[in-house]
Amino acid sequence: MKRISLIPNIITAFGLAIGLFVIFKVNMIEPGAGNFELVQKSVFLLLLVALADFVDGAVARAFKAQSDFGLMFDSLADAISFGVAPSVLLLKTLSLQQGSYLSFVAAAGAMIFSLCGMLRLVRFNLKSIEAKGNLVEMSIQKKNFTGLPIPAAAAVAVASNLFLLSPFLTNYFEISNPLRVFVLTAVNIVLGYLMVSRWKFPSLKRLNFRMPSFHLAFLAVLFAVFFLYGIFYYFSIVFAILSWSYILIAFILSLIRLIAGKKSKTLKDFDPDDEDDEDKLNF
Repeated sequence: MKRISLIPNIITAFGLAIGLFVIFKVNMIEPGAGNFELVQKSVFLLLLVALADFVDGAVARAFKAQSDFGLMFDSLADAISFGVAPSVLLLKTLSLQQGSYLSFVAAAGAMIFSLCGMLRLVRFNLKSIEAKGNLVEMSIQKKNFTGLPIPAAAAVAVASNLFLLSPFLTNYFEISNPLRVFVLTAVNIVLGYLMVSRWKFPSLKRLNFRMPSFHLAFLAVLFAVFFLYGIFYYFSIVFAILSWSYILIAFILSLIRLIAGKKSKTLKDFDPDDEDDEDKLNF
């Protein structure tokens, strides 16, 4: 292994270590003992993992240190940090009696989320390997993702869990444990479907804004002010809005594409993949 390729792998290992720490730390508490503060701290740590996941890929591309080992290692880290950790956090924060129907429902939803996330990663790896040397396929992959990326799914899962525990919500509404179980299970099932679906989701790394630089800078500053204020004082609400907004934006883009029609070139990259493309991967 070249020395330069160690740098992105070390960053990946750092993110994986944080993900494992979240799982081990949460497992030390009693079931149902997870409060808002614990979930919030876990969310901060998982956001740090997401940052490491972004940086390791950027560093690998910058130093041209991409490798099959790095691809597999990164996927393994994502499977644990974004596929397993949110499910463990969910189950530990719910007051579930062993053997009850609520425990079965919650466990089933968590398993669907984790399993679909891992299938999503396997499909992504297969497509990445097949796209090597094919400039058209590589260009398409850089523009958007087929299926909801697992970091985004994990963000929505933990954001929903945090929001239902937030004082902002509980001070106005009484959220019973069965209601939390069914809502979060439904969220996990929807996220699981989106991860293995053929719907297209935009790559934030390839976003382009066609507007004067002054207007863009003004909007960026305005967004930053409201964003920082919300993060400091209403983190659970802002985080939930941002995480769900990514899914909403993807559906709006796909809807525009459907309205424009197949003959139009408008947002043609957001056509769902054909069944034949999925059959080639045995999915």
